[in-house]
Amino acid sequence: MAIRVSVQAGSEDECVEGLARLVDAGFQPVMMPRYMTDGRWMARAVPAPTRKTRTEDGPGLPVG
Repeated sequence: MAIRVSVQAGSEDECVEGLARLVDAGFQPVMMPRYMTDGRWMARAVPAPTRKTRTEDGPGLPVG
């Protein structure tokens, strides 16, 4: 998936908190907080994959 979001922060703690908020909103981390050479912290996340459930249109994915 091409959608990516990032957190930029001035400290590691702020970056961790921002990434945790993204996880709470349904994203999954793809880059844990890192100190960048320009003096900032950065982390990245992508939307968590969704699992299709059984619908009238078809069986969907097996659960479990």
